[in-house]
Amino acid sequence: MAIDAPVQGSTETEQETAAGTSTWSALRPLVLRIHFYAGLLIAPLLLIAAASGLLYALSFQAEKIIYSHELEVPVGDRTLPLADQVKAAQAARPDGTVTAVWPSPEDGATTRVLMSSPQVEEGKSLAVFVDPYTAEVRGSLASYGSSGALPVRTWIDELHRDLHLGDLGRHYSELAASWLWVVALGGLLLWLGRRRRNKRALLVPERGAKGRRRTLSWHGTVGLWATIGLVMLSATGLTWSRYAGENIGAVQDQLGGATPAVSAEITPGAGGGGDHDGHGAGHGGAHHGADVGIDKALESARAAGIAGKMTIVLPGEGTGYVIRETDATFPVHLDSVAVDPADGKVIDELRFADYPVLAQLTRFGIDAHMGVFLGLANQLALAVLMVAVILLTFWGYRMWWLRRPTKDRKLGVGRAIPRGTWRRVPLVVLLPLIAVTALVGWFVPLLGITLVAFLVLDLAVGWAQKLRTPA
Repeated sequence: MAIDAPVQGSTETEQETAAGTSTWSALRPLVLRIHFYAGLLIAPLLLIAAASGLLYALSFQAEKIIYSHELEVPVGDRTLPLADQVKAAQAARPDGTVTAVWPSPEDGATTRVLMSSPQVEEGKSLAVFVDPYTAEVRGSLASYGSSGALPVRTWIDELHRDLHLGDLGRHYSELAASWLWVVALGGLLLWLGRRRRNKRALLVPERGAKGRRRTLSWHGTVGLWATIGLVMLSATGLTWSRYAGENIGAVQDQLGGATPAVSAEITPGAGGGGDHDGHGAGHGGAHHGADVGIDKALESARAAGIAGKMTIVLPGEGTGYVIRETDATFPVHLDSVAVDPADGKVIDELRFADYPVLAQLTRFGIDAHMGVFLGLANQLALAVLMVAVILLTFWGYRMWWLRRPTKDRKLGVGRAIPRGTWRRVPLVVLLPLIAVTALVGWFVPLLGITLVAFLVLDLAVGWAQKLRTPA
């Protein structure tokens, strides 16, 4: 559809409004057709991702209940040195090599000693839970990731990430994340572009509506409120993806937004050189030089301002202790220091405030996606979003079902959007749109590939129908 000619005598503003309306009238059928195809064919993947994401959001609280024996202990009078707690863990699991320690973050919480062990899968650690007041070992469980997911949460996380199918399953989650923002923004445009009698119907479901109109009202208003959250989940989900994730990482590096890391490298010949008291105390033996011990290293880190919830990575050959804050709730505490095991001096510091802005935003987004940024509030928000996706999918399929062909009527409600809608888009809009689509399709490969597949399918169906139509 060409842009309407300006009405003689109309003002410039009225002409611009008419042109904008005309452009949207031409563009709307194309957006509607893409939204329809994406919703119809990608929605099953979104439904799986939403259901598993809902389980994951609830798994944090479930973890506290299921593993309460390992995570909680009666509060004692005095906390034992960390070295004694580590030795207790080593005595209980001599088959493991200690790699890191999570000191008890609060009264009544256990210390978590992480080990590499043949008893757990590659990429996971064996977490030994120690009573910080008595050094009693409360149990051991497989632990995964920086958030320390225990078996139940890990299983749900893997279901959400790859359906327990490994690399093959990762294609499902990347495909869902690739299309989620397209479906959400397309739906938002369609909803904002609808004609309605009052503005209230834009924000809340329409009262008294029935049938497909009622379903559309709920689908549109819930989708409107959920759009920002869905786009954020899509963007952060793509950072973990296999193909788009590589492109995102490359762009982030080019913009100077890579996440920095504290340097724990020890210069040969630096430090005290001789053996110190506590030589080798508190770790599995990967470091063979002088060692002031884990408690002295922790003391130095606290003097440098490291406090609260933290993880202590033990020294290796040529590296010192790395002690990082891990409190991702707002305000975040994510500073880190490196400590020389020879003399206990801080050799490097990294403050979260010194991260590049892009790295900070990336961290906030990923932690929000994982449900740890704002703690319980974050997890509840994720659960609400996942319920919204499930409902939006249900309403979308219901609207499609209501307008299906039947014996009594060729179409249930309304007329289907015809093929060739792109021809109605003005050239000045169509050419930039094609260029942007091609760029996005290259940057997010699974989106580009499936979009081409949709177009080929649409053309094939149209061609088949023409062959069946009598001349």
